[in-house]
Amino acid sequence: MALHWKLVVDTRDAAALAEFWAAALEYEVEDQSELIAGLLAAGRIGEDMVAEHRGRRHFRGLAAIRHPDDPYDEATGVGRGRWILFQDVPEPKTVKNRLHVDVHGDAGGLDTLVERLESLGATRVREVDQGPAGHWWVMRDPEGNEFCAAPSPRN
Repeated sequence: MALHWKLVVDTRDAAALAEFWAAALEYEVEDQSELIAGLLAAGRIGEDMVAEHRGRRHFRGLAAIRHPDDPYDEATGVGRGRWILFQDVPEPKTVKNRLHVDVHGDAGGLDTLVERLESLGATRVREVDQGPAGHWWVMRDPEGNEFCAAPSPRN
């Protein structure tokens, strides 16, 4: 049986980076407002454990995104499928990522994909030319994490 997993990304601003990646991947930012409200009302957490981003409450230093077609727990808002957790850490990013995401565009749509990602706050680093096989872009998200924008491998 395959194991369940999630990708965890260290950040400086979890809520903002979750928002970027949700838009980039067309995922949904988890809404854990009801869970937080219940925990606060029961006295199980204090206000110091909670922050707000764009009018939505989240656990301070944590934010998650999930695939819109995957199941999730309606009581907590936590995804049960493809899921990425963003967590604030005190140290800054200092070296190249050893793991990165490849974002794929539609056939012939690499330029459109790259422009959309730039409009969300990504930056181009360099173009990688593979000759007849085509090309892709190495990019950085708003916190400097490298990722690739590439044509769909299914074309």
